[in-house]
Amino acid sequence: MSKGTRVYLEVGGKRTFASAADWPGWSRSGKTPEAALEALASYAQRYAAIPKLARIEFPQDATKFDVIEKLEGNATTDFGAPGIPAKGESKTMTKVEHARLISLLQACWKYLDTVVAKAPAELRKGPRGGGRDRDKMFQHVLDAELEYGKGIGVRLKAPDRKALLAGFRNPKSDGRWPVAYAIRRTAWHALDHAWEIEDRIP
Repeated sequence: MSKGTRVYLEVGGKRTFASAADWPGWSRSGKTPEAALEALASYAQRYAAIPKLARIEFPQDATKFDVIEKLEGNATTDFGAPGIPAKGESKTMTKVEHARLISLLQACWKYLDTVVAKAPAELRKGPRGGGRDRDKMFQHVLDAELEYGKGIGVRLKAPDRKALLAGFRNPKSDGRWPVAYAIRRTAWHALDHAWEIEDRIP
């Protein structure tokens, strides 16, 4: 029996990602594994909006973590993205488990779309005066999803979430990523930028 929220720890040379195995989109990073877990815990209340959108119950003790896998990170990890599939993500999922992950991914997309719709076009600059504005950030997320689709064998010429969703539901055997990881990576990217937009609204 799991002791709590199952977490993957992806440890790179400069950065660690802590990702909730069963809650796509709930991934945060820190300079150390301890800092990554602290960051993950600090975002629990914020993430709770996603299960609510998906009509999935989110446990009250979600910040009780059970690290089930430690992964060796790479340059992608240190750059700032969870880049390593967990061994557990290659296991065959039941139809219910698969549908649940997809529902949470859709909730992350819906959350991002809502944030974008409400945010002003020009966002507050970062501490060094940089950062994308709303439309460029949203386009960046869509463009990244073209690449994420390739991970499960879906090759699109333009952003198309319906086609991408079909790929997640029926992944091709020649994909280089397990579908569970592809969902986790896609959900993380959408939600990470949704939160960034929120944090940078003037």
